[in-house]
Amino acid sequence: MSFKNLFWIICAALLIMLAPLGGFYADEHCEFADETIKFGGIAPLSPPGSTGAGVIIDWAYQQAAADINADCGIDIAGVNHRLQVITGDSEGLSERGQALAERWILEDNVHGVVGGYHSAAALAMMKITQEHQIPTLFAGPWNDNITANGIIEFEGRPPRIEDGVDYIFRTSPANSMVESVAADWITELGLDDVIIMTENTDYGIPAAAHQTALLEAAGVKVEQYSFELGTEDFVPVLNRVLSRPEPADVIRVLVTGETGFNLTQQMAELGIAPSADTICYAESFAGDSEQFWAAVPDGNYCAFTRVGTTPALFGEIATNLNARYTEVWGGVAPSYALEPYDSVRLLAHAIDVADTFTDPDAIVAALESIDVELAQGRYYFDYGSHNPDLPDDALAYLWHQWPDPIVTVVQYFEEGQSALDAAVIFPKVYQTHGTNYIEHGTAP
Repeated sequence: MSFKNLFWIICAALLIMLAPLGGFYADEHCEFADETIKFGGIAPLSPPGSTGAGVIIDWAYQQAAADINADCGIDIAGVNHRLQVITGDSEGLSERGQALAERWILEDNVHGVVGGYHSAAALAMMKITQEHQIPTLFAGPWNDNITANGIIEFEGRPPRIEDGVDYIFRTSPANSMVESVAADWITELGLDDVIIMTENTDYGIPAAAHQTALLEAAGVKVEQYSFELGTEDFVPVLNRVLSRPEPADVIRVLVTGETGFNLTQQMAELGIAPSADTICYAESFAGDSEQFWAAVPDGNYCAFTRVGTTPALFGEIATNLNARYTEVWGGVAPSYALEPYDSVRLLAHAIDVADTFTDPDAIVAALESIDVELAQGRYYFDYGSHNPDLPDDALAYLWHQWPDPIVTVVQYFEEGQSALDAAVIFPKVYQTHGTNYIEHGTAP
């Protein structure tokens, strides 16, 4: 294990130990029932998962629980119940997601599951939480089938539900929502030769397939390479890219965490992208500017997809959480801090509205009708058993899917630049520098 990963894991452990202390002093004026309401919180705290994001996700869970408990917890029939989030390390792996779900349900007796990051863990986990009727609110995983699988067949298996209740919800965007923005940007630039570098996971493969379909439908040539998470040496593949008769117009990286950073830096070192010939379109984790520049010092002019609200749109809840984030971590709270925080608050709010933590069907009904403002914006769900008529089969992912996550394309144009100072270049409605791309070596 590297010193960097060990450092993050130690930080996570310290935060887990310290978080209850803050909650104790904040809620000592409250009288709580003996029974605690418990959520399982998913976070990748070990490799090959994105450990840098994982410790922040856990921090966000504990902040949300502390805030709820400071307000005397969750009121059930006039009795206050303390909330506890039990964070589990998914490692970004499907088998770990399955093991976590089984432990939370069979040993910890959780009343809900929140958060996430990697689609592989979420897809494995949700089959178990559905079977055991555990309300599950994912915030982070993008695979379409996390929500679409509620109503359509998935990989030869029957749907999660036919006439019963679907317990799975999501507040982060589906791949289809993100990749549509990416494809629209590439085609608007008039590019016609794209390379996609993807991780061989339940996030990367479907995302690459969807991106390829959209681009090819627009007449764009697409070449694709896939890698296992944890790969360190990309030079053999990158040498094949260098040997092409003509350089690609853009290289789209769909590889998360440290693996994606390594790939992007090696592309830059070899002069492939970012360059005057080829656009570097990095994975969305590039939005963590501190980690990006530490790992990809040659990544100036890389673009990346950013999901989530920006400080200009922060409301009271986001502003308050961001101040705490800045004090602990520096910089501005990213979507993977705001999303898990909101997932805890949203599920807790649904339990409060349902006035029960033991009737999962009532909690699902409360989520389907919910309308509440939190850090990332106003949450509601257009489609579910309350409104089952989706407008198109291709939009099946909108089932129990929050429809309003903000997705933008952002580009660095100065070395060491904060992601907040980088240019929002697409869609035009969010543009900050009057251009949809900053040419390599220039300034806006």
